[in-house]
Amino acid sequence: MNTGNVSRRSALGIVAAAVIAPTVSEADPTPVIRVHKDPSCGCCSSWVRHLEAVGFNVTVREERNLQDVRKRLGVPADLVACHTAEAGGYVIEGHVPAPAIQRLLKERPIATGVAVPGMPMGSPGMEGGTPERYTVILFGPDGRRAYMEFEGVRTVG
Repeated sequence: MNTGNVSRRSALGIVAAAVIAPTVSEADPTPVIRVHKDPSCGCCSSWVRHLEAVGFNVTVREERNLQDVRKRLGVPADLVACHTAEAGGYVIEGHVPAPAIQRLLKERPIATGVAVPGMPMGSPGMEGGTPERYTVILFGPDGRRAYMEFEGVRTVG
């Protein structure tokens, strides 16, 4: 006879299923990256292709005033580059290589985001010429630190 009550075994099963079930972010191996870019910027479009090539889902928003976007998202003025993106609750400023974004989304550090200031030669979207060595910077309310080092698209260090 079913009295409408949940047995102890059923209750434990429900709790276990809730604890074990993946969250949306864990279940989605390819998070969406929203890129804010100037409509006339070619290197930004190349960076988008770099992200898509490794499996990221990318949406692009053409923006004439990126300063307002950066201000809203908390990008420090000295870390500004040519485009700004959002993914998984983080800000991605500039020509950040896909491996750094993948690491950020996997590790989920307490931070606002990552940035590659300027436009280093050889970084994703800035191919051609002699690749420069550059640092991906993790930044947030508690400061900033070097997160990864690259030469072109190759991880170093």
